[in-house]
Amino acid sequence: MASTETTPAPGTGSVEAGLDALETPRGARVPLRQTLVTKVLPPVTAVLVVLLVWQGLVSFGVVSDPTKLPAPKAVWEAVQRDWLAGKLLGYIWTSVSRGLLGFCLALLIGTPLGLLVARVKFVRAAIGAILSGLQSLPSVAWVPPAVIWLGLNNSMMYAVILLGAVPSIANGLVSGIDQVPPLFLRAGRTMGAGGLRGVWHITLPAALPGYVAGMKQGWAFSWRSLMAAEIIASFPDLGVGLGQLLENGRNALDMAMVFEAILLILFVGIAVDLLIFSPLERWVLRSRGLLVKS
Repeated sequence: MASTETTPAPGTGSVEAGLDALETPRGARVPLRQTLVTKVLPPVTAVLVVLLVWQGLVSFGVVSDPTKLPAPKAVWEAVQRDWLAGKLLGYIWTSVSRGLLGFCLALLIGTPLGLLVARVKFVRAAIGAILSGLQSLPSVAWVPPAVIWLGLNNSMMYAVILLGAVPSIANGLVSGIDQVPPLFLRAGRTMGAGGLRGVWHITLPAALPGYVAGMKQGWAFSWRSLMAAEIIASFPDLGVGLGQLLENGRNALDMAMVFEAILLILFVGIAVDLLIFSPLERWVLRSRGLLVKS
């Protein structure tokens, strides 16, 4: 009786091995030198170039008036002075604590609002365009009415943050849900994941990339809204945050203090992105096989 066993075609084994290699995540550690070259060196180089150009503008007399452009050394001395006086961390914490609390409140409001807009056609038709319009409205426009409605207090600050961040978070979630394949929802309902269970186990995980993008944009709007509120609505009882520090420098015609505040605002924005949102984005992409360690 003839054997029915077939002989694999030449090259089939190597093709299968190659496919297996593609599907297997690479666990090798990235060399420290490669990390320094690809991750650390580019931003350090950019900072050094900016500092050199800045110092060159001052040293060669292109901008000779220190009330218009202070030297990097003068800004560093202003930072050092506030650090030694014990004020620097207070400035940062006053603004960061407000920003993070306001952002968390915006998440609690924007997430269910985004789900409602994405799932209820009447709600989307009623307020979908309004949310998009609010997202494009400059957050500084909310400061005067917030001051009139709530007065000069922390509630006014949080109201401005919410009005700036909630539309971005809601629209990001709506965009993510719109990109969920209908097959996922039907499969979830077939397996008994309907209603809130379907939202928790199917809709939100599938919409996570758009949701994270909305969260990241929502934080940017939160931070910008807070800075606008602190600059415009300054009051001694509110404490001195980074926006108030910037306004104090302007009133005193102290450009070193102004640049100190600008650099601290930039530093906080970059730090929050690197410590919170960049790892979150990498986790989302890696969990979907869109980011593989090289």
